[in-house]
Amino acid sequence: MTHPAPPLTGPLSVLEAQAVALDDPRPHPPEDALVQLGQVLMTELLDLVGDTALEDFQGVLCEALIGAFHSASQRIDREADRGRDEINRLVRDFDASEVADTDLQDATRRTRAADVAVLAADLVRDAAAEAYRVATGEVWTPWRGSVRPSRVTAAQVEAREALRAMQARRHQAVDPGRAVVAFRAAPAADTAVDGGRIFDALNWALETWPDMALATSGARGGEKLAIGWAKQKGVKLVLAKADFDRDGRAAPFKANEAMLALEPVCVLTLAASLQPHRQGEAKAFGPALNLAQRASERGVRCVAIRLAQ
Repeated sequence: MTHPAPPLTGPLSVLEAQAVALDDPRPHPPEDALVQLGQVLMTELLDLVGDTALEDFQGVLCEALIGAFHSASQRIDREADRGRDEINRLVRDFDASEVADTDLQDATRRTRAADVAVLAADLVRDAAAEAYRVATGEVWTPWRGSVRPSRVTAAQVEAREALRAMQARRHQAVDPGRAVVAFRAAPAADTAVDGGRIFDALNWALETWPDMALATSGARGGEKLAIGWAKQKGVKLVLAKADFDRDGRAAPFKANEAMLALEPVCVLTLAASLQPHRQGEAKAFGPALNLAQRASERGVRCVAIRLAQ
């Protein structure tokens, strides 16, 4: 037995607006319930494996949980893409008959429903990822692909307009923006001193270029700290991950090439920890030096992060 959705008051969220437009008699879970689900799932997992023999694998288990909802979102989104292809075909061949009109409405309804499901999965994923970050300090990023923010889709427009809006929005979702700031740091640059100076540099960059996107390889250490900063500030992330399976030892430098191809307005580097604890940590990190050198050769502004004077 289905129950009518509770009346919505106040401004609607993107999910709520699209769910209402579906005209489905079954209610959708409210956004705060989906967020709570992601938080509870992650908290339960962390509580269960903490202080047990599984604690050594805590990161793998937590990232697998987040990745499961990311994978679900991608699978449903592919279904929505196939629905948009079907809408495109039906619009192109539309002959004004009742059958054609019914087919078009059905395809549009299915696609809209899939778009809402994508938003729901994204909410659970993002809440679980944030709970993971708060509890452990680790930042989850997908191994491949992008994480797109919630978006307005075909749910509020007609078929032909939906296609045009979706194409424009798809482009906007992957466009890094007008001001890309590239950043590379040594894996050992993860101390409190390093973090403070990294945040100072990134805050300066954001003040200088308010529409900036942060490009990084996502490597451990200082770059993970930068990713956490970007998530907290709402700054768009562009990940150029090193693919060691494909590029071998050249992978970190191939990642640099990818970042430079974005035509950054500035390159920030922290080639060695500012507060080394172990022998060898003061040795400069080659990929960071390489990025700075190659950017300088192209006339790109380069800023090396140092201790405050």
